[in-house]
Amino acid sequence: MTTVESRPTPTTGIRPKVLARTGLYAALAANAAIVTYFFVQAGFASNALIVLGRLTGLYAALLMAFQLLLVARLPWLDRRIGMDRLTSWHRWTGFGLLWLLLGHAVFIVLGYAEPTGMDPVNQLVDLAETVEGVLRAIVALALILLVGAVSARFARRRLAYETWHFIHLYTYLAVVLAFTHQVAAGTSFASSSLATAYWYLLWGGALGAVVTGRVVLPLWRNWRHRLVVTAVVPESDDVVSVYMTGRDLDRLPARAGQFFLWRFLTRDRWWQANPFSLSAAPDGRTLRLTAKAAGAGSAALRHLRPGTRVFAEGPYGAFTTLHRTRPDAVLIAGGVGVTPIRALLEDLHGHAVVLYRVGSDKDAVLYDELRGLALDRGAELHLVAGPIAPDPLAPGALSRLVPDIAGRDVYVCGPPGMTTAVLGHLRELGVPKQQIHFERFSLAG
Repeated sequence: MTTVESRPTPTTGIRPKVLARTGLYAALAANAAIVTYFFVQAGFASNALIVLGRLTGLYAALLMAFQLLLVARLPWLDRRIGMDRLTSWHRWTGFGLLWLLLGHAVFIVLGYAEPTGMDPVNQLVDLAETVEGVLRAIVALALILLVGAVSARFARRRLAYETWHFIHLYTYLAVVLAFTHQVAAGTSFASSSLATAYWYLLWGGALGAVVTGRVVLPLWRNWRHRLVVTAVVPESDDVVSVYMTGRDLDRLPARAGQFFLWRFLTRDRWWQANPFSLSAAPDGRTLRLTAKAAGAGSAALRHLRPGTRVFAEGPYGAFTTLHRTRPDAVLIAGGVGVTPIRALLEDLHGHAVVLYRVGSDKDAVLYDELRGLALDRGAELHLVAGPIAPDPLAPGALSRLVPDIAGRDVYVCGPPGMTTAVLGHLRELGVPKQQIHFERFSLAG
C-alpha cells in the first residue's frame, strides 16, 4: 500500500448542507411571520371559526409555494441538499399542506354556517354559487386530494413512475386555481397594496423557480452541449456502459458522484427518463453511465446506436466531495451502486478505502477499473463477496477492515436494503452523522 503524500485539511466553517438547510428553514419562518403580520393587519372576523379558516388557508398557500421551491431542482439547493432529501421534504410537507387545506375548508364552511343555520353541505354549495373563486378552490382541493392519495406509500408502490408523474402534474393546475381563489376571495391578499405585492412576489418566485429549474435550464444546457452517444460497451451479461460526447462539456457543472435523468431520443424511448449516475469523473470531453438491466428502460441501453441524440436533465445530487469533512474516506459500494463510487474515487484526495460488496466475484462490475484506480491513487480496495447472511459488512467486519472508520468520511451507495443496514452499522460504530454521505434516487417521494 502506498501513501498519498499530501492530505487536504478538513472542511472548516459552515458545511454546505447545513447552510442550505438553515437557509430554507429561515426563509420559511420569515415568510410565516410576514403572512401572520398581514393576517393581523387585515383585521379579524367576528366568527372564530372563520378566523381559523382564513389563517389555515394563508399558511396552506405559503406551504404550497414552499413545496414548489423544494422540487424546482435549482442547482444551488440540489448540490447542497440532494434531490432525494428535497423530494422527501416535499412529500412530508405535502401531508402538512393537505391537513391545512382540509382545515381551511372545514373551518370556513362551519364558520359561515353558524350564523345562517344552514347544514355544511348546503353552506358549501351556497358559497360556491355566490362567492367568486370558491368553486375554483373546491376543484383545487379535489385535485390535491387525488395527488395525495396516489402519493401514499401503498398506492405509490402500485403505480409506474410515468403514471404517478402524469397524475402529479395536476398539482400545477391546483396551484393556479388556488392562487386565483386567493386573488378573488382572500381578505389578507387585498388588505393592502403591500400585502398584494407580497403574495404576487411569493407565487411568482415559486413558479419562476420551477420553470427555471425544470424547463429553462435543461433546455438551455441541452441546446448548448448537444450530447450524442459515441459508444455502447457491455460490461457483463446484464450491465452496459454508454459513452457520450458533446460541445463545451468542460463548462457542464457536473461532478463525480452526481447523476442525470437521461432520455435517449429513439423512436420508442424518447419519452422515458431514467436516473443513472456518472460512472467516471467528468473530464470535459466525455460522459459515461453504467447501468444494470433492471427494467425495460435500462435493458434498452444495450441496443443504442452511436450517434443517438441524448436529452439529459441535471446534473443532480449531493453525493460529491463538496461535503467532505475529514482528510480520509471510506467508499462502500454494493452491486451496480459501484458506479458513483468508482467516479468518486477519481475525485477524492487523501487516503481512501474502497469496500465493494457483491454476491460473487463475477458480479463485480468495473472491478478492473477500480483496481487500477486504487493502485494509481494509493487506495485500499477490498472485494467483499458472499451470501447476505451472516452480514459481511457488520460492525465487527467494518472495524476490522477500516479500524479508523470513525475518523473518516464514509460514502455509501448500493441496493436499499444494503444501504440501510450499513447506515445502521456505521451508527453503531460511532461514525458522526455529518461524516456519512449517501443518496437514494428518489424522483417520486
